[in-house]
Amino acid sequence: MERRVIVIGAGTSGLAACKYLLEFGFHPTVFEADDGVGGVWRHTMNSTKLQNNKQMYQFMDFPWPSSVKEDNPNHNQVLDYLNSYAQHFSLIPHIRFNSKVIHVDYVGGESSEEIKSWEQWGGNGTPFGHKGTWHVTVQNTKTLSAEVHEAEFVVLCIGKYSGLPNIPEFPPGQGPEVFNGKVLHSMDYSDMDNDTAAELIKGKRVAIIGSQKSAMDLAAECAKVNGVKYPCTIIQRNAHWFLPDFNIWGVIAGFLFLNRFAELSVHKPGEPFFLGLLATLLSPLRWGICKVVETTLKWKLPLKKYGLIPNHSFFQDLSTCLIAVFPDNFFDRLKEGSITIKKSQSFSFCSEGVIIEGEAKPLETDIVIFATGYKGDQKIRNMFKSTLFQNQIALPPTSSTVPLYRQIIHPRIPQLAIIGYAESLSNIFSSEIKSLWVAHFLDGNIELPNIREMEKDVKLWEENMKQYGGTYFWKSCIATCGIWYHDQLCKDMKQNPRRKNGFFAELFEPYGHADYVGLTHK
Repeated sequence: MERRVIVIGAGTSGLAACKYLLEFGFHPTVFEADDGVGGVWRHTMNSTKLQNNKQMYQFMDFPWPSSVKEDNPNHNQVLDYLNSYAQHFSLIPHIRFNSKVIHVDYVGGESSEEIKSWEQWGGNGTPFGHKGTWHVTVQNTKTLSAEVHEAEFVVLCIGKYSGLPNIPEFPPGQGPEVFNGKVLHSMDYSDMDNDTAAELIKGKRVAIIGSQKSAMDLAAECAKVNGVKYPCTIIQRNAHWFLPDFNIWGVIAGFLFLNRFAELSVHKPGEPFFLGLLATLLSPLRWGICKVVETTLKWKLPLKKYGLIPNHSFFQDLSTCLIAVFPDNFFDRLKEGSITIKKSQSFSFCSEGVIIEGEAKPLETDIVIFATGYKGDQKIRNMFKSTLFQNQIALPPTSSTVPLYRQIIHPRIPQLAIIGYAESLSNIFSSEIKSLWVAHFLDGNIELPNIREMEKDVKLWEENMKQYGGTYFWKSCIATCGIWYHDQLCKDMKQNPRRKNGFFAELFEPYGHADYVGLTHK
């Protein structure tokens, strides 16, 4: 029985997947469209750096080098770290660069009717031993030639935040086509080299559409280049909670929200009755802690002055992984006038610029940049050639998340895993422990429940995300019950989920990647 494995993508998820597959005796082939490792870190703005402390963003068995003194390394330092990881574990020989996967197709397996009738995942509940194989069509990005590779198992590590930008739709005559200036997405801006990007915005009136981290970073870059002479305008529907920094506030958040005691105040998918009752009884405590955090942020930062107080709770943004850090000197830029913020639920284009709801005159501008995110679900959907599997990837209006058991396995798509879709506050660790789970699964150490039970579990997680994430539940963030989630993975891998030494440490100390280091050994 052949056990060929293909990994698609050589970002953080793809590197971790390759590393653990090798450790478990597999010989994966990794296809990467770029000419180097790093994924989204190869396509960032010049000012991009780690939001959280580097100790929270590292692989379990590969610490940052002592030469990196900064707490928040910049994107070039992150790329160097990822390259060092790939070199240290001899991953490069297994990666084929400049190889873009066009689509994957399941060939030689059961008919569509038989697949729909399966009771066990893939027909037999195991990763191998099936009739069908995946045919992976790969295009060389330099020669544009294409070839097909076969594998018994595929690991998708293509990420959510690249490749397919989310551009708002406008009625005829009100969209970018009537605008005399330039319109682009933050993805296009990030793909430019530093000099080209700076030249694009230099001496230009720039409007940025968005309210999350990329919008703030873009505005900071524009302000740095143009100053008050050509102020940059952020147009946003709703504000989100931002922190002054993550080095101090991240530690505070860890003790308040990211330990077992904090999770006792949160309802968890599949929890027993007692834990559910305890979460209900402790919810006022969680509410009070959030109010203290919100009040402190409003006292410390001039949020009200600049219209940056969100209309939702701090906990909602935490539950959807939307907590971010303001760019350096952001409020100084607001004070001097090089950045302005306008709030509007809708806008449209005209020849001179942007028409903002409630404004008497259009906002005259030369460049409009959409910092409006990506279509991560559609990106995954497009990867499949078969409409049978395309239709298994949920899309609005019926759902807005990809239904994944353990945030990894689609109950109705055989011989395939997806890593890097669900989010956490430390995506590098989240991807790594999922990669370890996949390696255990492929090695025969994990037994899946039947499809009905898998789908029931998926539904419980989706309902939990809706309960705490509100309108942003689609981000599939597991931050507020991350320990509960990791406990499930540990139990699946037949490992002890209790990783601390002592009762009080287990209950009150924040959990992080260092607690799971022992899991890395087969």
